[in-house]
Amino acid sequence: MTERLERLCDVCGNLGFNDGGDGFFYCTRCNSQATDFVDTGVDDADLNAFDGGIYSTTQTRARPRQEAIVAEQISQLKASQSQYQEILKTMDDYNDDTVNNGVGPTDPSDFGSVQETITSPDSYYSEIRKRYVMGVQIMVQLQCKALVEKFNVSPLIVGLTGPIWLRYLAYERVMADEWADEVIHESQSQIQGEVGEFKPLAKHKAEPHNLLGKRAIPIWHRSLRSKIPLSCSLAISFLVCHIAREAILPTDIVKWTLEGKLPYFAAFLEIEKQLGPSSRACPISASCMFRPTQAISIQKLESFAASIGRIIGLELPAVNFHAIASRYLRELSLPVEKILPQACRVYEWSMPPELYLSDNESRLPSRVYVVSIVIVTIRIVYDLNGGKWEMMLSRPSAEEDVALHNSDHFDNMLNEEEADFDALRLLQILETKYSEHKDIYDYAQDLASYLQYCKDVVFAGINSSCEDREEESIIEELWDFYQKNKDVEPSDGLKKSKELQGGGSNYGTAEDGANSPGDNKSLHDGQYFNESYKDRAIRQLKSNMEENRFCYIPPSKHTQKRNYGYIRYSRKKDGAYIYAVHADYYILLRSCAQIAQVDVRTMHHGVLTFQKRLEQLDNRIDYCLHRKLPGDFCDFCCC
Repeated sequence: MTERLERLCDVCGNLGFNDGGDGFFYCTRCNSQATDFVDTGVDDADLNAFDGGIYSTTQTRARPRQEAIVAEQISQLKASQSQYQEILKTMDDYNDDTVNNGVGPTDPSDFGSVQETITSPDSYYSEIRKRYVMGVQIMVQLQCKALVEKFNVSPLIVGLTGPIWLRYLAYERVMADEWADEVIHESQSQIQGEVGEFKPLAKHKAEPHNLLGKRAIPIWHRSLRSKIPLSCSLAISFLVCHIAREAILPTDIVKWTLEGKLPYFAAFLEIEKQLGPSSRACPISASCMFRPTQAISIQKLESFAASIGRIIGLELPAVNFHAIASRYLRELSLPVEKILPQACRVYEWSMPPELYLSDNESRLPSRVYVVSIVIVTIRIVYDLNGGKWEMMLSRPSAEEDVALHNSDHFDNMLNEEEADFDALRLLQILETKYSEHKDIYDYAQDLASYLQYCKDVVFAGINSSCEDREEESIIEELWDFYQKNKDVEPSDGLKKSKELQGGGSNYGTAEDGANSPGDNKSLHDGQYFNESYKDRAIRQLKSNMEENRFCYIPPSKHTQKRNYGYIRYSRKKDGAYIYAVHADYYILLRSCAQIAQVDVRTMHHGVLTFQKRLEQLDNRIDYCLHRKLPGDFCDFCCC
């Protein structure tokens, strides 16, 4: 009978050791040998044995090579996390030697043999599990390498990846001995009642099946992808960047993944190169095993990373507010040296808990609260509480200079105070950035980039079906034809049709900012023919606000005469939420929402939440300052 001891493993933290029959005990999960206790009992047949028995000091148990490698790797990871990549390479070299030599390890049972002769179901699930786990591990390694080399991320993330990945692997318990049986029993429990006889297909006859006649290989594979999805590699990559205090956001990870700059969709090619082709015990191709079927959403990526940190017991810090806020300010071309110090003071004073990662997928992203602090700071510093944008439209030369891009002329016509000048320049920059900013993926810039993207990512691993190069020659001819004619100007007839479509009026086009696509009717009925530039700009802004369920508040007549301080906006529910705001705030809000890649209403909700927290802090401070302690009385009047 196998003796079982309830002890914690020093390597993986598992509770439970089994007697190996040789005087030593081994972890039920990682099969590492216990170093602090042994079985001192001696068999009767070994007492008078000539060679001293199995407990003789002259005899030692021959440890399998694979177990020694795993134990050595774990000790190296604990000693120096910077050697993580070298350890992975050592593992891969050993697996290549095993496949080429045809000799596989016999113990521990977690790593099955890859010989042509398979005698038990253990060989199947062990090989499938080993190949999948190592493949995901290689995917994480490739992503960290790309982050360091292509995006200048600190090499510290390489050392952080190892322990996080091993802890996550230990938590999911896919390396446990009972994992395979539990998965098979779960697949059989879906149908109740008697099960009839089945006859497996001839080509799958040697493979294990469950009682329902289903193949066990895809069942084990689906269980692995469910417990350790391929998207966990992206979550771990983002998590280590977060721990290393890098200004890397989930939006960056998803974008680089879709562009193919971060190995994910086409990573199976490199994984197959390192692990070798599929074996008889694991007949699943690398494309089927390691190619994701869809991209992970931005919100799911952040919550997944927080979930991994929580289940493995990490105390995650808040996001690096200084780095992320300065990055957003630079993208908006706003003065960092003027806004960032004030924003950091607001952050340090309020310390909102929303800046910590949360595994709640329904919660607003952490970057929304970072931008909310920046918005509140900008409104305080530049006094954006309504009327500034309309003031900019009321300039005498605003109608001639529609876009307000002539900064020299714009500077000369300003006679207001310096604060008003800065606010008007800020609104000008925000409007320009909003119209210019287009988050276009690299593969969508031109046809050549898109075709290269399809070749490297979309259709990765697919080779030409024609060996005589007939298909390649046709592709080359079509490509040469495209290169010769891509710069040809459109015909005169096409130009005339575009002019007729635009109405042939000197009123302007939508690109000039003169009228939006919904204003074509004004060219015929003359409703807006005589309106000024200010009226036209306000009408276009109202139209944009109504699309996002915002309501325009005109500036007060006393806005420029009296200072009402910071204005807090609210929302009104009339069937759906309607937000009434000034133009200054809305222009700032939509630019920040665009740069943070969230909806304008979502961004506004984050600002309202943060403003509510600031109001609560103000009320608590005011209450504490005016509260008198029991012994806090005047010595003369006792009041």
